[in-house]
Amino acid sequence: MRQLTVYVRQGCHLCTEMTQALERLRPELGFEVKTVDIDTDPELVRLYTTRVPVLVANDVEICYYFLEEQRLREHLHDQH
Repeated sequence: MRQLTVYVRQGCHLCTEMTQALERLRPELGFEVKTVDIDTDPELVRLYTTRVPVLVANDVEICYYFLEEQRLREHLHDQH
């Protein structure tokens, strides 16, 4: 199954919104979602600072702040 990673921060309402939107799409599009708190890794803090949530698949950044559903669908389709 395809793996998506969402880089998040605790207390981030945009992070909560993106992960909830992904959970709604997960059954239809067939992917697993892993969340990673950037504050657990200084390198991730350096990379993303306040630009969270960030959705990544196979080292490709799909979107940040808000879920761009069409970009996600296109990325998953291209990976088939």
